[in-house]
Amino acid sequence: MYGAILGDIIGAPYEFDRGNKTKYFPLFCDKSKFTDDTVMTVAVAEVLLNNVDGEFDSDVEIIQSLISSMKNWGSEYPNAGYGGMFGHWLKADDPEPYNSFGNGAAMRVSAAGWLATSMEEAMRLACLTAVVTHNHPEGLKGAQAVAGSIYLALEGKDKEAIKSFVTEVIGYDLSRTCDEIRPNYHHDETCQRSVPEAITAFLEGENFEDVIRTAISLGGDTDTLACIAGSIAEAYYGIPDELVVECRNNLPEEMLKIIDRFYRDVDDIWILYRGKGRKISAKELADGSLLREAIRKYKYWNTDDSFWNLLAILRDSNVWIPCNAISGSKDQASLDKMIQMAGDNLDSLVGMEFTNEEPIRLVPVIISNGEDNFIPVFSSAEVMGEYDDQCSKVAKHFLEILEMAQFYKNKVFGIVLNQFTEPVILHLDMAEIVEKVRSRVGR
Repeated sequence: MYGAILGDIIGAPYEFDRGNKTKYFPLFCDKSKFTDDTVMTVAVAEVLLNNVDGEFDSDVEIIQSLISSMKNWGSEYPNAGYGGMFGHWLKADDPEPYNSFGNGAAMRVSAAGWLATSMEEAMRLACLTAVVTHNHPEGLKGAQAVAGSIYLALEGKDKEAIKSFVTEVIGYDLSRTCDEIRPNYHHDETCQRSVPEAITAFLEGENFEDVIRTAISLGGDTDTLACIAGSIAEAYYGIPDELVVECRNNLPEEMLKIIDRFYRDVDDIWILYRGKGRKISAKELADGSLLREAIRKYKYWNTDDSFWNLLAILRDSNVWIPCNAISGSKDQASLDKMIQMAGDNLDSLVGMEFTNEEPIRLVPVIISNGEDNFIPVFSSAEVMGEYDDQCSKVAKHFLEILEMAQFYKNKVFGIVLNQFTEPVILHLDMAEIVEKVRSRVGR
């Protein structure tokens, strides 16, 4: 949802700017403000959230609620820049669809992709959000193209799979590159001549910000192009926290209430079970720097997105934990014998190899903070430092740490990450949620 709204806010000042065929421009300026794209995105999201909460018994009720919500939000923000036909629709006592194939159906649909639990549902919800006004086949197709792309991005599909969906299922031609589109592109509010261009901008963009810049650089209906491209880019890449904060600074409280509710429901539907954000390579996770950066961002921004991003990276990370290694009785007897034979020359044991015959039990160090006990975990050996020289320092996958913590759940309150540098406390119940997060490695 932030992706669509940010695209609208950033793109609005550049609409009709015939000389803006470039990706070099400020993301925010004095003219930055939301338009009809944002208002109707919020209106649609409000209804689909009520659908998630089980308030409707039929599609007819959803359609009726969509009409009511869109009219209410439209009357609350009458100067948001609505098109002529849609403006008349908002003011009508008994509004009817007017066979539109404009891109309004595609720009407001993002919640359908996020809140659906199957592709079939994403397609159905997209049609419902469009048909109240844009009941032309091209209008429905535009909404479905965006909702389906968002759904696939959240499912972890790569750009090739998303492109195949748009071309083979929806039927859009995505053969032109942005460089080929840009020179002769002009303001066009039809779905068939703006949605494919916006999706192409997403496919060519390298991160969320680059997608927004690429979409706006095409010119024309820049706020809607960036709204559509940004809604897919958010699902695929996630959004930098600083842009989320800037987005919130541009929105009124009544919109933020819907947005906050939206992300709470999204957490339940998507993040825990299907993952969120860009794919991660095993190489990126290897040295712990990605985890430390996620901790730093959470400490600094303290947003829902930064918290869930931290949990998602934890889910795939190897971490370091101080432990006491306890050998089996047979192995311990062998070690004692080696020590006895060394006598006063214990240095002679340095470098010797010892192969255990029995499993070694690792008992985590438990630290106290007041009345609460914690298991300390570190993003890397360097961050862990020397710690206690009497401890073994062991690298384990975080999911293995959770298994270990479960064994001590009656003794510990939770896990503390990087206690010496950027401590973050995870209650054991919250840490266990990490087990349900879908891996982002290789997505």
